[in-house]
Amino acid sequence: MVKIILSGCLGKMGRVISNSIANFPSLSIVAGIDRNDDTSVGYPVYSDIKKCSNIEADVVLDFSRPETLSSLLQYCKEKTLPIVLCTTGYSEKELYEIEKASKEIPVFRSANMSIGINLINNILKDISAMLYENYDIEIIEKHHNQKVDSPSGTALLLANTIKNAIPSETEFKKGRDGICKRDHKEIGIHAIRGGSIVGEHEVIFAGQGELIELKHSALSREVFAVGALKACEFMYQKEKGMYSMDNIIKK
Repeated sequence: MVKIILSGCLGKMGRVISNSIANFPSLSIVAGIDRNDDTSVGYPVYSDIKKCSNIEADVVLDFSRPETLSSLLQYCKEKTLPIVLCTTGYSEKELYEIEKASKEIPVFRSANMSIGINLINNILKDISAMLYENYDIEIIEKHHNQKVDSPSGTALLLANTIKNAIPSETEFKKGRDGICKRDHKEIGIHAIRGGSIVGEHEVIFAGQGELIELKHSALSREVFAVGALKACEFMYQKEKGMYSMDNIIKK
């Protein structure tokens, strides 16, 4: 049995994970971390991961906020535990902190835990350079009105994959305003926030007389929970280093 400490356990995704884990007989949640208090989730909840010093765990799963990162990494380094990071909106400094931690412990990080999104991301690695010369590239992402970071971590994941695949110089254009023609080297990124949209990402390759679209729609948060729990299974007793959804898809 792989024992999980779930950070952000009382948030929207934390609650979905708590419900979805019933479909994973090899996994159990032994403790939760959240700034709120709730005794109805079936496991003890603490306000700080430091209070979990006596909890036996095999992996830490984080679906919280970037500000919890340092304390989670410190705890995992002290306990030599793998960590699965599903939080988005990290700063450059925090991304460096994650990379540095992977030299000491196993770190799994993905901007999106959906298998479908990561398959699309792999397709983009193969087709972006081929299409770039004759197509303009735009990314549109849609999320609920409570999402804090913009553009989404997933939109940036897709955008960086496209940019890294193209040998020519490109640049990100986040939104459009003013009177100016589009420059071909731009990779457009547009964010929509409204209602209860779980998550939609669309990559458009617009050519002369034709349009190629790759689109993923998350119909339920459960798709992210399933990916996160699969990552916990995968990370059990892994060696130090950096891991991602690619390791799961290609294993």
